[in-house]
Amino acid sequence: MKLAKNAFTHALAAKDRQLGLWITLCSNFVAEVTAHAGYDWALIDMEHSPNDYFSVLGQMQAFAASPTTAIVRVEWNDAVAVKRLLDLGAPGLLFPMIQAVEEAAAAVAATRYPPHGNRGVSGATRATKFGRVTDYVARVEDETTVLLQLETRAAIEQADAIAAVDGVHGIFFGPGDIAADIGKLGNPMDPEVWALIKPAAQKLIANGVPVGTLVLDPDFAAELLNEGFTFVACGTDASLLAKASDGLLAKVKEGLR
Repeated sequence: MKLAKNAFTHALAAKDRQLGLWITLCSNFVAEVTAHAGYDWALIDMEHSPNDYFSVLGQMQAFAASPTTAIVRVEWNDAVAVKRLLDLGAPGLLFPMIQAVEEAAAAVAATRYPPHGNRGVSGATRATKFGRVTDYVARVEDETTVLLQLETRAAIEQADAIAAVDGVHGIFFGPGDIAADIGKLGNPMDPEVWALIKPAAQKLIANGVPVGTLVLDPDFAAELLNEGFTFVACGTDASLLAKASDGLLAKVKEGLR
């Protein structure tokens, strides 16, 4: 048995635009509802949601039956957490709060076996279909998506050097934390936030680096993709549920006499 091709990794390399959805509700059943909507990628979040390894596993199993690639945001740049998620079969990882080239290099190293990294070796894992994937070791580095998240002004100033680290497939800008870092806490759409992000993103794009982000405005998501962003998430499962339930309640109340 051969390792399956990671469509998302290869789409980024080809600069094919990828539209995504953030997954935060920690439920394999909810994940299955969204899995067949047609998004190119989904982000299962361990940083800002109460996911654990078993809940992430269930959600990855739900997405595995769909064309959507499920990337996992690891809770921190920690080699042990990375090892466990990759052994579970995560097709790719998003590393939060990367601040320096050294941290970027450590993130990549955690995804690679020696001599290129420090990932521990285990043969009978879900990632290898319990030992059945015969070319896993030879090909996993080429297929696993490694994304690094920049969330401060200082990180953005080092974006070129961070993106140049071998093994990085894309740079993700976190507008929420960038807003907080520049005194705009709670205002990720503030023009000053995007005045920082957009020039850095365009420089990376000009250098052939895929860039992405998460925004909750579908029109702005389309604008970013039209401007050269490669992977953009346009909403979260929690926000969609909250808005739909609020809207439904308001609509019914409008009709009451």
